[in-house]
This record gives sequence, C-alpha cells and structure tokens, in this order.
Amino acid sequence: MLIAGPTASGKSALAVELARRFGGVVVNADSMQVYRDLHVITARPTPEEMGEVPHRLYGHIDGAVNHSAAAYATEVTMLLQELAGQGALPVLVGGTGLYFKALTEGLSDIPPVPDEVRIAFRARAEQCETSELHAELAARDPEMAVRLRPSDRLRVMRALEVLEATGRSLATFQGARRPGPLAGQELLKLFLAPERELVRARIDARFDVMMGQGALDEVAALRERRLDPLLPVMRAHGVPGLIAYLDGRLSLDEAVARGKADTRAYAKRQMTWFRHQMEGWTAVEPEVALDAALAACGGG
Repeated sequence: MLIAGPTASGKSALAVELARRFGGVVVNADSMQVYRDLHVITARPTPEEMGEVPHRLYGHIDGAVNHSAAAYATEVTMLLQELAGQGALPVLVGGTGLYFKALTEGLSDIPPVPDEVRIAFRARAEQCETSELHAELAARDPEMAVRLRPSDRLRVMRALEVLEATGRSLATFQGARRPGPLAGQELLKLFLAPERELVRARIDARFDVMMGQGALDEVAALRERRLDPLLPVMRAHGVPGLIAYLDGRLSLDEAVARGKADTRAYAKRQMTWFRHQMEGWTAVEPEVALDAALAACGGG
C-alpha cells in the first residue's frame, strides 16, 4: 500500500490504521523524517504512535548525511525483502513524491559527484547569487537551464555539479532509468487530497503545536552542529527561519511566520506534483480514504 498526500493531510493516521487492520508495517516515505536530528519540526510520529504498529525508516539517518532518493530506494528494496520473509504488509506513507517515483518508476542513472568536486564547486558557489549560477548554467548547458527556475538554487547547483563531474549535461542522464523495487507490481496507491484552505489551517495550527513541543530547542541543537547549509536537514521547513531567529536576523514571530509560509508553499507543490507526476494514483478526500482503502482491499 502506498499512501501519499500533502503535509498535514492525515496520511500517518491512515497508514497506522491500515497497518493495524492488516498486520502491516508503516514505512516512512518522507525525506525529512529520515533524519534523527529533527523529530518535532518534521512532525515525525510520536513514540506512542510508533508503539501502536511497527514503524521503519524513521529517524535513522544523521543530519550530516546528504540522504538521497537513490539511497532511500536501496533501503526500501532491502526492507521489502525482509518484510516479505515475515509475511508483513508494508504500508509506505509520506509526502515526498520523488521517493514514491523512485520506488514505482525508478531513477535516472546519474553517476555520483565526487566529494572533491562538490566541495570545490560549493566553495565557489558561495560567492555567487543564484541568478549568476543560473546564467553560468545557461552558458554551459542551455538545455538544462531552460528546465530549471532561475531561483531554484539547489537544482541549479546540482546541474552544475554533474556537469563539472562528468562533462555531460544532467539532461543526458535523465532519460535512462533503473527500475524501482515496486516497478510493475499491482499496488494500492492513494493520494489524500483535502481542501486547500483546510490544509493551510492545519499547517498553521500544527506549527504552533510544534513550537510548544520544543521545535526551537531542536533547531538550536542542529544549529550548534555547524553543518553545510545546503544539506537537506538544514532546509527542512521551519529550520531556516528559526536559525535566522537564533542568529538575530529575524524576530521569533517572523521566523514562525516564515516556517508556516514555507510549509504552505510546499503543500501546494506536493499537490502540483501529484497532478503532473503521479500517474495511476487515486485522489481521495481524507474523510473517505479509509473506506476507499478497505474497499480496494476487499473490505479488510
């Protein structure tokens, strides 16, 4: 079973209920909930929730690691073999569309960028605005440049890093894919699609709850590690704003507002990804998602 949807749509509760009814295991498919450094601000399931049914691939990666969709697919491949041997049903749940795509469709076969290339390039890139990097990409790799927004610093840098490391455009690698571990299988694939205003309200309310549960202390501990700001863990929603507050660059109210706005924008992108990238998924309202899942499984 695959359960996706925007943040704060009720995915985790549905996954737990399905795992409980079918003797399953909840498997994380959220790219931020893999990091052990961030429990509260990524809305990872609580110990009590994780005690209801088995949960896997949560909080098992150190924040200093640049965890990728390819690494995730490898982990899931091994885990699926383990669960098959136990006769346990995997219920994969999360909001990271690329993770699901890696499992069901596979990933482009892009060679890893050597550390020395990445370090040297990022040292140079620190001196450049994102618009300058995009202009460099346009001059060196116009095909890839037209695919990327000039403001998308992370993806522009990724394209330049691959170009530096291989001498080839990232676009030349994106056509060839390694099959994912779930490719060709008959799967229940549900995308929870609540009303946009409901999601926005839930995001704002949840962020306030997370602040009361120690999100600021969690981010302060992460800040003390002095990690590369381009690492995924440093870009988790809410983290940049709270670090800016701790650095004295924003007020706490401004940092919280930024965290909420970033999360709302992410939810919007998740809905867009579903419409354009997740073919074969069924969109359901959260209120009827359990009934839809049970009906698809023969009533449970």
